[in-house]
Amino acid sequence: MATDNSAPVTAGSDADRISVELSSRRTGMSFQRTRMSADRTLMSVIRTSLSLISFGFTIYQVFDKLRQAGTIAHAAAPRNFGVALVALGIAMLVIGIVYHVQFMIGLRHEREAMKAAGLVHGESRFPVSLTLITAAVLLAIGVAAIVSMVFQVGPFG
Repeated sequence: MATDNSAPVTAGSDADRISVELSSRRTGMSFQRTRMSADRTLMSVIRTSLSLISFGFTIYQVFDKLRQAGTIAHAAAPRNFGVALVALGIAMLVIGIVYHVQFMIGLRHEREAMKAAGLVHGESRFPVSLTLITAAVLLAIGVAAIVSMVFQVGPFG
């Protein structure tokens, strides 16, 4: 008896076809879980970078205002520490973004190879990460903040 592989798999299908179909769907879902896990990793990088950038900017601003008010004479060391924290936050964010993009490109290539081999269905989308867009926006804000701090220009100066 010949089987029609183009017919949809149902509960009445051959046990081997059901097993293959379920395995293929589980593998497809594991790609989605892996993608979401990569997004969660980038979110943790964003949280840490945001903390470093905001804390460094706050330290810088507080000591700069104290110096301007004449409360303290020298604020170079704490201001430099604030700049260093912002720079560290930016560097961490850049490394996180680069790692995320490289990982996602590799995951997409692996998914396409498995789809071409017929091991997974490629029906679900693999969209651009909203977390990656958020990280890029935070990176732009961080760069604007450090430029403002170092050169006393821009929106935060």
